[in-house]
Amino acid sequence: MDEIRALMERDEYAKHSFIELTDVGPGRAKASMKIRKEHLNGLGGVHGAAIFTLADFVFAAAANAHGTVAVAINVSISYLRPAAGEMLHAEGVEIARSRSLASYTVRVTDDQQQLVAIFQGMVFRKPDPIPTAVSQT
Repeated sequence: MDEIRALMERDEYAKHSFIELTDVGPGRAKASMKIRKEHLNGLGGVHGAAIFTLADFVFAAAANAHGTVAVAINVSISYLRPAAGEMLHAEGVEIARSRSLASYTVRVTDDQQQLVAIFQGMVFRKPDPIPTAVSQT
């Protein structure tokens, strides 16, 4: 799991969004995000893009945790309620996997364990191993 942790630590957008990977294993992952003023929309609620970013990060971690590259081919999210509290938590699980495709569900909850959003994603599974480093362009 060191490879996947290293991969996710190279995610500059997740760093920018203050996302922390808390657990990862083949086909599963968890992360949290402290809600900051930068995550708020004009109405003062957590922006949908911030919630999506957290869910997408967990999706990527779970899908790539099998040790080979997995790239998203389709995603959707349903926002169910406004987030309450200071943190958002996301937990993703694999629901189906074949040689070339896999499907995941990510549940995003707030500090009160209220379900804020449900994210569904599908990946194309490549045979390439997770790279140990990525060149900057």
